Amino acid sequence: MKPPPFAYHRPTSVVEALDLLATLDDAKVLAGGQSLVPLMNFRLAAPAHLVDISRLGELAAIVVDDEAVTVGAAVTHARLHAHDGAAAACPLLREALGLVAHEVIRNRGTVCGSLAHADPSGELTAVLAVLGGTVEARSTGGARRLGAAELFQGPLMNGLAEDELLVSASFPRIGPRTGTAFDEIARRHGDYAVAGAAARVSVDGDGVVSEAAVAFISVGPVPVVVDLSEPVVGQPAGTVDPAAVYDHVVERVDPREDIHATAEYRRHLAGVTATRAIAAAAERAAA
Repeated sequence: MKPPPFAYHRPTSVVEALDLLATLDDAKVLAGGQSLVPLMNFRLAAPAHLVDISRLGELAAIVVDDEAVTVGAAVTHARLHAHDGAAAACPLLREALGLVAHEVIRNRGTVCGSLAHADPSGELTAVLAVLGGTVEARSTGGARRLGAAELFQGPLMNGLAEDELLVSASFPRIGPRTGTAFDEIARRHGDYAVAGAAARVSVDGDGVVSEAAVAFISVGPVPVVVDLSEPVVGQPAGTVDPAAVYDHVVERVDPREDIHATAEYRRHLAGVTATRAIAAAAERAAA
């Protein structure tokens, strides 16, 4: 199928893009188009206007500083995946990005577009949630920052106003005694995961776990974050009990059945992926 008719706009600056979003009725932002265009082709989305920001140099930067990796809205998955500075500051980004769809899609799809799409099966939603990252949204009225809980409102529903543009995403830098890991189970590489987990573990100077959390994809309508302090904190990083992690997780997630898996099977996979991800993150934290 082909998309319904729409008007195409290519602003030359962020200011012009914001003006368009403020004045046009029923406008959508086009960056990589890897999520929006298929929806339009299947007539599941029919915006009257597309505002193309893909060539705005203002939004193409990857900035790595002492606090975070900040990614502009025009940065593709492939560019961020290949950025050694970003991978050194926040290894979870490269690990998760390698699981996003296929190379062809990563070459066009954007990091911020994926977050704005708010698909609960998207790997980067869990990365933002487990790291406590934020996004910056701008409109002609000003700018504001949103955390994962504010941004992700439900499947394919975000917390952005119609006239707001998500201009960047910031992922906190990983400290020296913190480890991260991503684990997912999919029918085939590149498919949406049936369940997946992004883990973060911190240890003290003696290698004892001081903090642990995991965020899930494909387990709820938004990325589900589970605090693992109860079964993990206080244990040496090398002796984290996988059975305790599994039991803690399956008691706290409530997935729904769909055509891909029963609720019970998906709950089991949440426990399995959390166990694997936490073990890997704990090992890296103590290294």
